[in-house]
Amino acid sequence: MSSSSAPPPTSRTLLGGVLMGLANLVPGVSGGTLILAVGIYDRFVGSIARISRLKFERSDLVFIGTLGLGAVFAVFALAGPAVFLVTHQRWAAYSLFIGLTLGGAPALSRSLPSPRAPEALAFLLGFGLLAGLALSSSGGALPQSALVLAVIGAIAASSMVLPGISGSYVLVLCGLYEVVIGALRPAALSDDFGGSVSVLLPFGLGVLAGVALFSNAIRSALERAPRITHAALLGLLVGSVLGLWPFQEPEHPFLVHDRGRQAVVDLLGGVSTSVVNDQHNFTLTEEEAGNLKASFAGENGDSLEGLARQYVRYSPSTSELIKALGLLGLGFFFTSRLAKRGQRDGA
Repeated sequence: MSSSSAPPPTSRTLLGGVLMGLANLVPGVSGGTLILAVGIYDRFVGSIARISRLKFERSDLVFIGTLGLGAVFAVFALAGPAVFLVTHQRWAAYSLFIGLTLGGAPALSRSLPSPRAPEALAFLLGFGLLAGLALSSSGGALPQSALVLAVIGAIAASSMVLPGISGSYVLVLCGLYEVVIGALRPAALSDDFGGSVSVLLPFGLGVLAGVALFSNAIRSALERAPRITHAALLGLLVGSVLGLWPFQEPEHPFLVHDRGRQAVVDLLGGVSTSVVNDQHNFTLTEEEAGNLKASFAGENGDSLEGLARQYVRYSPSTSELIKALGLLGLGFFFTSRLAKRGQRDGA
């Protein structure tokens, strides 16, 4: 897994980019985790670090370009389906991602034969960091300014470099998930291109700056203390699944989408049920509208967004449990084979 070795096959790099892009759409899932799982992590941080310092080779540009192509395809083509699955079929999406994540652990652990106390401590520190994040709660929404979007983009960029840190989860914590992911949807780009660009441009610039910063830091750590760094990365990877309990559902399903929240805001503001149905494409009865007003009396747009991010755990049915285990096994098999092939190829 050396960054100085020959580049991995184009097909695996492209697939790694797709997985990285898809992961960054899903709260709790890290793009860095999945490129670590498929065995191209060291190559990624090395290439990014050399490019940011203008000391790159042609192979670095080809590698990053291929990886980026896959990521861009996933972000723009799969944003809608990813949000739908996480919202309505979270158990299936998260079961698959748990398997995809853990599939990289065996190959990475084989790079640490006979671990000593420093490696064990590094593993525990990485694991503990992600355990703490898994127990953290959502914060309030930050203002939607260009500066804030750029800063949050730089922080979220850590998800592409630090395994286990979820960029989309950072957006959730800051109350900007719907703003940024919504701006990526084809409908938003076609209906309000200028508005989408005003969100995506500063956020994207922040991401680029963050990737360059974090990649140079990780590259330096890999060069100076490779075993300890890989042990910490393994801890981050294994710990990242703690926040992916798949059997959760929204506590307030009607608020998950922005049109539902806006409908509630309108109802609370005195807009008639018929007008709300026409404006937001609902078929609410007067009784249903009354129940919504009673349930969310005193709330506003910001507080409703906070309620929309509240999930509750439930006990899966036998069928769901079997299907979840099957998806977990499928994801594990997929990335473990990719990672094993990556080690064989010396990526």
